[in-house]
Amino acid sequence: MSLTKKIIIALIVGVFVGLGFNLFAPNLFEPVDTYVLTPLGQIFLNLIMMVVVPLVFFSIILGAAGLGDPKTLGRIGGKALIYFMVTSVIALSLAIGMAYLIQPGEPGLMGNLEEDYQAQEAPPVMDTLLNIIPQNPIEAMASGEMLQIIAFALLVGVALARLGDKTKGIVKLVEQGNEIMMFLVGIAMKLAPYGAFGLIASAIGKLGLSVIQSMIAYMMTIIIALILHTVITYGGAVWLLGKRNPIQHFKKYFPVMAVAFSTSSSNATLPTAMKVTEQDLGVSKPVTSFVVPLGATINMDGTAIMQAVATVFIAQVFAVSLDFTQLLTIILTATLASIGTAGVPGVGMIMLAMVLTSVGLPVEGITLVLAVDRILDMMRTAVNVTGDSACAVIIDRYEREREDADLGFDESKA
Repeated sequence: MSLTKKIIIALIVGVFVGLGFNLFAPNLFEPVDTYVLTPLGQIFLNLIMMVVVPLVFFSIILGAAGLGDPKTLGRIGGKALIYFMVTSVIALSLAIGMAYLIQPGEPGLMGNLEEDYQAQEAPPVMDTLLNIIPQNPIEAMASGEMLQIIAFALLVGVALARLGDKTKGIVKLVEQGNEIMMFLVGIAMKLAPYGAFGLIASAIGKLGLSVIQSMIAYMMTIIIALILHTVITYGGAVWLLGKRNPIQHFKKYFPVMAVAFSTSSSNATLPTAMKVTEQDLGVSKPVTSFVVPLGATINMDGTAIMQAVATVFIAQVFAVSLDFTQLLTIILTATLASIGTAGVPGVGMIMLAMVLTSVGLPVEGITLVLAVDRILDMMRTAVNVTGDSACAVIIDRYEREREDADLGFDESKA
């Protein structure tokens, strides 16, 4: 049985097990969750997170060194950044439109709410941009500061490319380190179905049906926006710009989407995403090694959709009318907030606090959407990583065409 089928079966069984405990045996759920479900999910997450930092470090170095010319690196990086920014703006615009069309924030929609949520202060955007270059690369790796790790690895990769034969030994060592990390990823993925089962069963068992039913309009607004963005924006980009069949693309990439759904973490999904992008989607190693980790750090379209819908929803609940300037502020703030945001579960709440503050809405409104955020976090993470693959496919196509054109020019000249 393929890994995809195993993960799908595990997710389905996990949903039924979680609902079973919540509806028929709530007293038994806590010990089962504490000693069985949570450990299953945590072991899988720990195995994946164990290799994330070294894998990103090695792969970014190899990607930058493999591109060779810093101009090539800048060209690919520029295309990736433009792609991520454009799709984020599209995602936010779509989400705001859906929120006003469906109007999920009707009075009396909310049921039992969690009132004890304490919003964390979101870091200023300028601080995030200024802190891209780490003062201490080792400290950045130890604390998992992904944007700083990527920046340092890029500089190392460019240096290796420029020094050429002088550093062949270092390049070989980095290649071997990358192979070791990919081997460990393979071991961890053997436990993916068990981890997915534990994570989804634990989430469903805690939430149950009552709180989900009370927020069905809010959830459906986000779900519809996520589906439309995936099918239209990503599918259209793969078809028009990547010149590939989007159905085949999504089918091959589904194992990554399943892992993202179960872990709610772009970083935890990163090793699997890189492996599938290179081996199954056929994207070159240099492009994969650069674009996919970069996307896991700055591409948060799914999270942006949640923020836009949640902001309009909270405004509706508090009877606050948002003008056009405030809507533009939501788009701008949410787009910038995605830069450097850690790809870990729950980080969307910190970004949402930033967006709410930017338009003058009470941050306490986060309590209205917190109850169902765990389920939505799974879905938007799957959308986030899917956007990374579409970007990699598009850039790889243009880079191959550029190489073919250069080769043709050289041959005709000869």
